[in-house]
Amino acid sequence: MDIPLILLSIGVLAVILSFFIGNKTRAMDEELEMVSISLHQEMSNLKKRVRLLEEELMVASPTSDPIAPAPQKTIHAIIVNQIISLHKQGYTVPEIAKRASLSEKEVTDVLHSKGVRLS
Repeated sequence: MDIPLILLSIGVLAVILSFFIGNKTRAMDEELEMVSISLHQEMSNLKKRVRLLEEELMVASPTSDPIAPAPQKTIHAIIVNQIISLHKQGYTVPEIAKRASLSEKEVTDVLHSKGVRLS
């Protein structure tokens, strides 16, 4: 047999095999893309849930009285309870403000509204 004929037949065989092997990689690429899309959708849904929870924690429930109204926002009852608990544990107003992500004035107003005397 002639060497060019052998090389030509190997080339044709390689081209034919590439079609079958290419289908497997395309299927894996499509599957990877679907997994990526589903992960993106799940992350988006989780971000929406977290945003809703954050809004829920920052807004007082309609049945509860606002404890210490700020100029534009009210402090949620959970945060008020946290402030009172931290004060009872001996934390200072600046430490409580840092932990509750509030200003020192807001913490002081909450404590005063609950009848706590600061020295």
